[in-house]
Amino acid sequence: MMLIGEKCNGMFSAVGKAIDNRDADFIAKLASDQAKAGASVIDLSTGPGRDDAADAMRWLVKVAQGATDARLSIDSPSVDVIRAGLEECKGHPLINSTTAEIEKMSKLFPLAKDFNAEIVCLTIDEKGIPNTVDQRMELAMTILATAMDAGVPTESLYLDPVILPVSAAQNQLPMVCESISAFKNLSSPAPKTVVGLSNVSNGAQEKKLLNRVYLAMLVGRGLDAAIVDVLDVDLMNTVKAAEVLLNKKLYAHSFLKV
Repeated sequence: MMLIGEKCNGMFSAVGKAIDNRDADFIAKLASDQAKAGASVIDLSTGPGRDDAADAMRWLVKVAQGATDARLSIDSPSVDVIRAGLEECKGHPLINSTTAEIEKMSKLFPLAKDFNAEIVCLTIDEKGIPNTVDQRMELAMTILATAMDAGVPTESLYLDPVILPVSAAQNQLPMVCESISAFKNLSSPAPKTVVGLSNVSNGAQEKKLLNRVYLAMLVGRGLDAAIVDVLDVDLMNTVKAAEVLLNKKLYAHSFLKV
C-alpha cells in the first residue's frame, strides 16, 4: 500500500512558520522522518493565503528531495503552483489533486501528461460531493474518460471517493467503503484508489482511533493509497496487520518490524 505523508503542509502552524522563514532544516527533518516511518510519498503544500506560493513550493520541493529519496506529491488548488512544483521535481511526481470539474481536468490532465505524473482525482464536480455510490461512480467514469482523451493512462490515476467527517456526515462513510470496491470494476486494469484519511476524524474526539479503524476497513475494500500521519506508530502497525491478514504481505513473527 502506498502511504503518503501529510505533515509537510503549511496549514500546520509550525510548518507554515518554517516556510515563512525558509527553515530548510525543519522541513528536511520532517520529510526525512516521514520517509523513515514508512511514507513512500511526501505530500507538499504551502498552505492557504500565501502570496509567494509558487516560489514557496519550488523551495519546498528542493528541500524535500534533498532530504529523502521518497516521491513527492505536489498539493495545491492553484495550477500555477502545481506547475512550479513539478518543474523542480526530479523523480516521478504525484499531483494532488483534480476534481471532476471540466475546467480543472482540462488544465491538470495535460500537466500530468507533460510531467509524466500520477494524479489524485476527487469525485467532486460543480455540484459538490455526491451523496450516493452511483453518483460517485458516474463522476469516476467521467474522470477516466476525460483522462483517456487527454492521453493520461488509467494506471496514472488515483480515484478518491472523498471522505466526509463522521461528526457531520456519518451515513457517508459506508458509501466510501462501497465506492472503493465499485471503482475496481470500472476498467481493466482497475483504477487505483486513494483517500485523505484524516478527514474522517475532523471535529471528532478520539481522532487517532477513528483514523486507524477506518483505514483498516478501507484496506479491506482494496484501497491502494492513503494520505496519512505516518508518524502515528499505531496507525502504521494497523496497516501492517491488515495487509498480513488480507494475505497481501507474508506473515512473519516480526511483521511489525518490516
